[in-house]
Amino acid sequence: MRNNTITISILILLLLTGCSRVTHNTDLENSIQSIVKDKNKSQINIDSLANFEWDKGYLFPPYTAEESMEKQMGVNFKDRSNIYSRDDIYLLVFLNNEKVVQYAEIKRNQSDFSIDATEYITPAKALIKINRH
Repeated sequence: MRNNTITISILILLLLTGCSRVTHNTDLENSIQSIVKDKNKSQINIDSLANFEWDKGYLFPPYTAEESMEKQMGVNFKDRSNIYSRDDIYLLVFLNNEKVVQYAEIKRNQSDFSIDATEYITPAKALIKINRH
């Protein structure tokens, strides 16, 4: 009986872990950082850098609360970056089919970032502006 309970517990844990897979994309962060370091660049085309499936991307500024992110995206999201207490990064969160799939921390490095007047970016319109200080 005890072995069955342990087996069932492990299966449930594996299912829950597999269902909530959100990747911290450090490769994307490095690619973005290379573009930001180039003082001749004034924007980042995220679609040319993203090598995964996504349909929406949200850019959150420093000090954004997790509740605000969830409200804007319309999905539950566990913010592992703790951006609510940080001023050194922007957070770029990607969704695919209404599920968070990846996120990237964009270091500010004397820059701020913005998207056009839309609420989020898409693969067809994936430009992030670099606003240097």
